Amino acid sequence: MIYSFADFELDQSRVELRRCGEAIPLEPQVFALLCLLVENRDRMVSWDEIIEKVWDGRPVTNSAVASRVKSARRALGDDGKAQSLIKTVRGRGFRFVAAASVRSVFDVHARSRESGVAAVSGTVTESIPAIAVLPFHWIGQTLEHAVVADALPHELITALARLRWLAVIARGSSFRFRAADVDVRDVGSALGVGYCVNGFVEGRGRRLSVAVDLVDARSGRVVWGERYSVEVQDIHDVRAEVVANIVAALEIHIPRNEAHLARMKPPESLDAWAHYHLGLQAMYRFNRSDNAAAEDHFRSAIRLDRAFARAHAGLSFTSFQDAFLQYGDDPAASADAAKRHAERSVELDPYDAFANFVMGRSYWLNGDIDTSLNWLDRTIAFSPSFAQGHYSRGWADAVAGRGNAARSSIDKAMRLSPVDPFSYAMIGACALSHIAQGEFDAAVPWAEKAANAPSAHVLIAVIAVVSHGLAGDKARATYWAANAKRRRPKISRDHFFQSFPLGNAEVRRTVGTVLARYGI
Repeated sequence: MIYSFADFELDQSRVELRRCGEAIPLEPQVFALLCLLVENRDRMVSWDEIIEKVWDGRPVTNSAVASRVKSARRALGDDGKAQSLIKTVRGRGFRFVAAASVRSVFDVHARSRESGVAAVSGTVTESIPAIAVLPFHWIGQTLEHAVVADALPHELITALARLRWLAVIARGSSFRFRAADVDVRDVGSALGVGYCVNGFVEGRGRRLSVAVDLVDARSGRVVWGERYSVEVQDIHDVRAEVVANIVAALEIHIPRNEAHLARMKPPESLDAWAHYHLGLQAMYRFNRSDNAAAEDHFRSAIRLDRAFARAHAGLSFTSFQDAFLQYGDDPAASADAAKRHAERSVELDPYDAFANFVMGRSYWLNGDIDTSLNWLDRTIAFSPSFAQGHYSRGWADAVAGRGNAARSSIDKAMRLSPVDPFSYAMIGACALSHIAQGEFDAAVPWAEKAANAPSAHVLIAVIAVVSHGLAGDKARATYWAANAKRRRPKISRDHFFQSFPLGNAEVRRTVGTVLARYGI
C-alpha cells in the first residue's frame, strides 16, 4: 500500500518514505513505527502496542520509543511542539492526525484502479448490517452499453446475498431509487438499511469506467470508493471479477466501519454485533495483547447471544493465533480450543464461510492438511469472494508442495483483497510455495517483501532466513536470523515446522539444515 499525506508518500512495498518524490532515509524501526501510526490513524496507538508491534514485545525503555517517535517527526518536518502530524496523547500513546489517502495498484486484465478510504461517524444498529445496492447511472452519448449500469448492481445483489452476515435488500425495492440526486439518507430511512452502494458507468470511446461508492446511509458519508477502467470488448469477461472485488472490499470495509461506530458507544450499551466487530478489528492486529482483547469481545458477544456462530468462529481464530504464534505456554491447549470453537460455529451455521474457514484452519495445527482442504473448499463454495478462503487454500497447497496451485489461489486472494490484513502472509506463502518446490532464488523477493511488511510476525522473518540461506545469500540470511532471534529469543525449528508442516521430507530436512546453520 502507498499512503499519501501532505507532501509525503509512505510506500510499504518499497519500504520507503518520499517527500515530493525524493526518498527520505529511515531506520527500519522508525519506518515500522510510522506505518503503524498511519495505518491506524483513526485511533490512538498505545505505548504497549508500539512495543508489541515494533519491538515484538521485547522489553524496551520509554526513551527508546520516544527516540523513534522523535526520528519519525524529524523525517516528516514535525516536532514535539507543533505535533501537526504525530500527536502525543500524554501518558497513553500517539496518534497520526494528518488526513491521508491510500492506494494499491494491480492489474486485472485491462483494468486500472485507484482506491480511497475515509473514516465515518454515526451510530450502530443492534442487528446485522443491512445494505441496498442502487441502480448505477449511465453516462454516455449512446445507449449501446447502458445495460451494464443495471447488470452490475444486479449481479452484486446476487453475490452479496451469499454473505451470511449481511442483510441485502432485494432488487425490486432498491431499484426504485433511480434518481441521480437521491439522498442515501432517505434511502436508508425508507428501506431500513445502514449502507448503500451506488455508482455510475461511463462510456468513452472504446473504454468503460465504473465507479462504485459504499456510503453510510445514516450519515451520508462515503466509507469506501473504487474506480475500474476496462475495454468495452472485455466487459463481459471481467464483470464477474469486478463484482467479486467489490464484494471482497465490502467484507473488509463494512466490518471496519461497524467497529468504528461501536467504539463511539458507551461500553455498557454494546450489543453482540458491536462486540463482534470490535473483536475482529483487534484480532487482525496480530499481536498478543490485541489477540487477548479480541477474545474478550467475542466472549462478550456470546454471553449476549449464545447462538452467535461468527463469535464462536472469532474465538477459534484467536485460539488458532495463540497456537500458531505460541503466545502462551500451552500451544496444544490453544489448538484444542481452536478446533472446539470452530466445531461449535459450524454446528450453529454450517453454511457460513467464516465458520468453515476457521474449521479448515484448525486442522493445520496438528498437520492434517488434507482434511483442511475439504473445509477450505466449502468456504470458497459458500463465498467465492472470501479472500482469506483463497489464501488459506493456497497456504495448504504451498506446504504440501503444490506450488503452482498455491500461487494461483494466493494471486486470487490478493486481487480480491489488496488491502487485506493478511497481505504479508499471502506474500510469505508465495515464498513458501517456491521453497517447497526447490525454487530458492524465486522465493527470495517474495520472502524479503513479506518480512519487511510492518505487521509481519516473527515466522515470516524465519521464511526469509530459509529463502536467503537456500539461495546462498549468507548476509541476508544472517540479518533475518538475528531479527527473528531478537524478536523471539526462543524461536526454534520445532516451532517453525509445527506452524508450517512441510509435506516433503527432503525439503523439510533441507530447511531444517539451513535453520540450524543460522542458529534457529
